[in-house]
Amino acid sequence: MGRIRRYATGAITALLITGLAACGSTTTNGTGSGGANTDITTGSKATGQASEITVGTTDKVVSLDPAGISELGSIQTAYQIYAPLFAQHDGKADIVPNLAADNGTWNADGTQFTVKLKSSLKFTNGHALTSSDVKFSIDRIKSINSENGPVSVFANITKVDAPDPTTVVFTTSVKNDVTLKPVLSMTAAGIVDEQSYAKDKLATDDEVVKDNGFSGAYSLKEYKSNDHALFTRNGDYQGIEPAHNKQVTTRYYADSSNLKLAVQQGDVDVAYRSLTPTDITDLKKDGKLKVVTGNGGGGRYLVFNLRTQPYGSKQQNANADKAKAVRQAVADLVDRAALAKNVYQGTYKPLYSFIPDGQAGFVDTLTGAYGDGSGKPDVAKARKVLADAGVTTPVKLSIQYNTDHYGPSSADEYAAIKTQLEDGGLFSVDVQQTEWVQYSKQRVVTDSQDGDFPAYQIGWAPDYPDPSDYLIPYFAPDGFVSNGYENPQVAALLKAQAGQTDESQRLDTIEQVQQVAAKDLPILPLLQSVSQSVTGGDISGVVMDTNFVLRYPSLERE
Repeated sequence: MGRIRRYATGAITALLITGLAACGSTTTNGTGSGGANTDITTGSKATGQASEITVGTTDKVVSLDPAGISELGSIQTAYQIYAPLFAQHDGKADIVPNLAADNGTWNADGTQFTVKLKSSLKFTNGHALTSSDVKFSIDRIKSINSENGPVSVFANITKVDAPDPTTVVFTTSVKNDVTLKPVLSMTAAGIVDEQSYAKDKLATDDEVVKDNGFSGAYSLKEYKSNDHALFTRNGDYQGIEPAHNKQVTTRYYADSSNLKLAVQQGDVDVAYRSLTPTDITDLKKDGKLKVVTGNGGGGRYLVFNLRTQPYGSKQQNANADKAKAVRQAVADLVDRAALAKNVYQGTYKPLYSFIPDGQAGFVDTLTGAYGDGSGKPDVAKARKVLADAGVTTPVKLSIQYNTDHYGPSSADEYAAIKTQLEDGGLFSVDVQQTEWVQYSKQRVVTDSQDGDFPAYQIGWAPDYPDPSDYLIPYFAPDGFVSNGYENPQVAALLKAQAGQTDESQRLDTIEQVQQVAAKDLPILPLLQSVSQSVTGGDISGVVMDTNFVLRYPSLERE
């Protein structure tokens, strides 16, 4: 999330049309329901509210508090109601001032970054939004330290000061930290009202809605978990992306088949996450609908729990060399091209790197290192890796996956992976799924918890447009993945790249991180995605950025 979204990705974030999904509905037919301006029983729009824009999704919202979000369902909601100091404009990668009045300045020694706020900012409840709220918002992320939150990406911020109501000073442990502005553009860095939120615990959903302490383009007027959310335009918003519409209702669906039917029947104007590849193919044939494709940048991964995997550090037969051999053998056997073609019908492509192809910092570290050297599996190589390490076969490996967050096709994906790994008799694989609420907690390794899954599925979409957001969540000890991986060399490289203002030098360091990680393999990249939505023919302004967020403010009815 775990630490972080974003990914996230966030959340992983999970991606494309099959991404982080599935809130169930309270309606008897499981097709979701609308907000105050929809008929909750039938799901149809109420008379006189045709101008309302309705978005349908199967994504699950874990928290409405930015200090506790890491997966796309929560980030999608939080993006609309909380505003950070900086932001991406129109989905582009450039970071520009949002609630900030300027781009900020570093002091002479590069340890303090000063930002001025726009004047007369206020929350939707009428409270003034000042530098004190900014300090409070960042400080509470660290003090709460939610296992489902973004704390790891804020690690370089050692102190936040508010010397006057419109000035914020960030002290950093890395000089001239090039990642600071991208981090401060994350949805998780959205500003909350210090008069409404506790400093040491997450706000409940009811508290968030009741206190109405929102800094973003919308106020959240109604929210019912797994059912609906009603957003109304914040007329006082001074950010770069004010809402072009008066209100948007999000309706949550139990599964992709109900979401598909809803957009076909016009019950929702935009269907965003998680339609299956087959759904998208069918809907492209409907002349009344449009399929919109956005920027890519997300991926699907197999994570190894370094404590509980075969020969993991907390197993009775713990052996680091054998544990690594197991991970490497899995990499030798996985057939990404088959997954992309047979499971996802070409809507994903094979991913042989930790940073997706097309993103800054991309290095293909896996194609030549595993399998037959060209991207295909190699049973003989996997057998030799295990034999050389003294691993007895077949290796019993349990893998957990999730369909209500990472999409219904996950079942087919992991059935295929099971078959691939068992080819040649080297592995005996048990695949199981768990509902997301339990899954997101049980997978995490902490000081007091080893994590319940020896290997498991995640998806990731970036929190901010920088290559470090694909590395810190994966490999930092307190990152989102939280699988027990700790490598001092990687930790030092991650810290070093943040302060390297020379782009070429920084990219070299980022490549070194990936080269080391490719040998250790705490996480195995599988597939790279794009972002897609389906809309009614009269809807315009659909913007999906590289963070896999659908931007409600730009939506309009033609």
